[in-house]
Amino acid sequence: MKVDPPEKKKKIWELLGPGFITGASDDDPSGIATYSQAGAAFGLSTLWTALVTFPLMAAIQGMCARIGIVTSSGLTKTLKTHYSKALLYVFILISFPAIILNIGADIAGMGAVANMLCPNVHSILFSSFFVILLIVCLIYFPYKRIAGVLKWLCLTLMLYIIVPFLVKQDGWAILKATFVPEIKWNKEYIAILVAILGTTISPYLFFWQASQEVEEMALGHARQPLKNLRRGGNPELERMAVDTSIGMIFSNTVAFFIVLTTAVTLNAHNITDIQTAADAANALRPIAGNFAFALFALGIIGTGLLAIPVLAGSAAYAVAEFFGWPSTLEAKFPEARAFYIIILAATAIGFGLGFTSFDPIKMLVWSAVLNGIVSVPVMAIMMALITSSSVMGRFCARRWLAWVGWAATALMGLVVMALILSFLIGN
Repeated sequence: MKVDPPEKKKKIWELLGPGFITGASDDDPSGIATYSQAGAAFGLSTLWTALVTFPLMAAIQGMCARIGIVTSSGLTKTLKTHYSKALLYVFILISFPAIILNIGADIAGMGAVANMLCPNVHSILFSSFFVILLIVCLIYFPYKRIAGVLKWLCLTLMLYIIVPFLVKQDGWAILKATFVPEIKWNKEYIAILVAILGTTISPYLFFWQASQEVEEMALGHARQPLKNLRRGGNPELERMAVDTSIGMIFSNTVAFFIVLTTAVTLNAHNITDIQTAADAANALRPIAGNFAFALFALGIIGTGLLAIPVLAGSAAYAVAEFFGWPSTLEAKFPEARAFYIIILAATAIGFGLGFTSFDPIKMLVWSAVLNGIVSVPVMAIMMALITSSSVMGRFCARRWLAWVGWAATALMGLVVMALILSFLIGN
């Protein structure tokens, strides 16, 4: 029986879940700031990075998802089962501050952008509204409802694909910059490459997607670990592969268009110093017009509403699974009290940073440093898990996927070394 196009689109939309949300949430306000800096400072010359980050991101996130599905456990619980608790404790101690700083920077960015759209309302009031809205939704609504809302919020990122078409472009120059890398061997260019890779591969996304896959399986009542199955198909892994591939393609496509937007507008008009996503939105107004400015600004707010639940949720999954507490967004508050308190605390502390003398830019810098440091050992241990038959049964990663995963791990190790070196030698 032939499936008509609307029905086919509906089936594809239903397949999308943790992978799609994870990919989209990677383009949060802090990520938008990084991509905007790249486009404004270096024009089209960093467009090619989207082609490099896609396979690395797809491989790593696909492995996280596979671990969650096959073991029917979040990444923290799986790591705790097979490795020292002390090692995992160090990972959490490093990851939690990075997540808090990222939440703080995203909340501040959303408030600043909303204030640009409505100057009569103070940015703190907007930030307060966003925080209250997110906390109420996370606590009051079950996982299925939250996941559905997050999926629709992902579509706000489509705004960034529209903006470049509102200004004149050189199509040939864009194609050349995309497929023929132009690497500039100076400290500033290398630093932005480090920042792009660091914002694309973040540990909090590892923990989030693995736990979200477990949530998805719980909805389908498929609680038995797949590794116990000796024969038969694996529809969950097939769904995950489609979901994660689409999510990572979407994420990197949006990143590409953010770089393109700021390159053909800001860099083309010699505006090269962009510090935040709000700066990028504001700088667009006199060049691309109020409509482009509004689209860019609304995209920042939309992706912030998407990313903060992912950030706070990943912290809650990691800590709750470590201590063996109930950890699911499907549970009501009394049933998973500690889990929800962690979400509340992470969001509230991040919001509170906006009332301190903490520089939002420094928040992003330090969160990138901490994320980079913790990502390398987590990725290395995750690679050991995904290639272990005792952990994954017959669902171990194939050889080519393992090679890509180890390559991504090695590349992140080089990124961390470069990041630390840049701090040591200063500006």
